[in-house]
Amino acid sequence: MNQIELIKARHSVRSYLDKPIEADKAKQLKAKIAECNAAGGLHMQFCPEAGKTFNRVLNKFMGLGSAPSVIACIGKDGDDLEERIGYYGERLVLFAQGLGLNTCWAGTFNPKNVPAEVGEGERLVIVIAIGYGANQGKQHRSKDPEKVIASGGEKPYWFNYGVEMALLAPTAINQQKFLIDLKEDGSVTFADQGGIFSKVDLGIVKYHFEVGAEFAKSKDARPQDARPQDARPQDARPQDARPQDAFS
Repeated sequence: MNQIELIKARHSVRSYLDKPIEADKAKQLKAKIAECNAAGGLHMQFCPEAGKTFNRVLNKFMGLGSAPSVIACIGKDGDDLEERIGYYGERLVLFAQGLGLNTCWAGTFNPKNVPAEVGEGERLVIVIAIGYGANQGKQHRSKDPEKVIASGGEKPYWFNYGVEMALLAPTAINQQKFLIDLKEDGSVTFADQGGIFSKVDLGIVKYHFEVGAEFAKSKDARPQDARPQDARPQDARPQDARPQDAFS
């Protein structure tokens, strides 16, 4: 599967089977994590045993208590740490999807129980539950494209397709508090509008947009692939967005 297919196939999963991740897949995950850490200046870690990471009442209610493993998203504290965590963490999430694994970004967890090493000057921002899901999740409710595009007027195909992929990005409590703008010089800017984990969201959104825009500019893209309205499932209902969930 290519990155576009992985984005469309991947949904947050909160209930997991009692099945460990195989050694070969764990090795591939660790290699990908090392690659992302080097590129993003991060210290993300794969923890095969989630332990009591999700032992809070809310976690158990949501089902995350069944997650066998976690990816601890850690890095040197700084102004852009959360955004880098979102950007490179989502690369890992989609890589895991390609391995046949399921994931869920989780902002509610017990940091003292995460079995990872947090060095001096580092911060554990968020974790990603990972394993074999009891289901494949479902698509979240999305805003209309015009709600996240900062300026009006006709936009090129590649920009619209990037926005479509951005609207498929998981965000905290499905808030989608971001704006994307196309400047006169052809550059693209991103802004978060505040809210819980909004900077992590922005990093995830940036990665999704880049994947979509690059695909739309490639020889493999076809005009019918870029349909902003496709980001909104026809059967989406308000109850699909559940405020109690950390991420959708």
